[in-house]
Amino acid sequence: MRDHFNIAAAVLAALAVAPAAAYALDAKSAVDAAKSAGVVGEQADGFLGFVKGSSDPALKAAVDEINAGRRALYQQAAAKNGVSVEAAGASAYSTVVQARLRPGDYFKPAGGGWTQK
Repeated sequence: MRDHFNIAAAVLAALAVAPAAAYALDAKSAVDAAKSAGVVGEQADGFLGFVKGSSDPALKAAVDEINAGRRALYQQAAAKNGVSVEAAGASAYSTVVQARLRPGDYFKPAGGGWTQK
């Protein structure tokens, strides 16, 4: 199994090449606002999750859109590195996403509950 650095490098390369393909700007704006409000957070599997329930269908669609874009990136990284999509997502979380967490953001480590940075 390849190390986290190679997987993270593949994810970062995919982000640099096709960030617009990963998710739309409107979805990113909606999710960024929800993160700031403590409604959405980052999970150890590399995907977004709801810290608090939300009945907003537009926000759910935005989260789903970004997660679909992330899944596509993780699939590319997984194929390139000979690992599972789950391993690529977890690696991206530990090497890329955690470094981008801002004070006040929520995250959910593997096996843990939601925590605020």
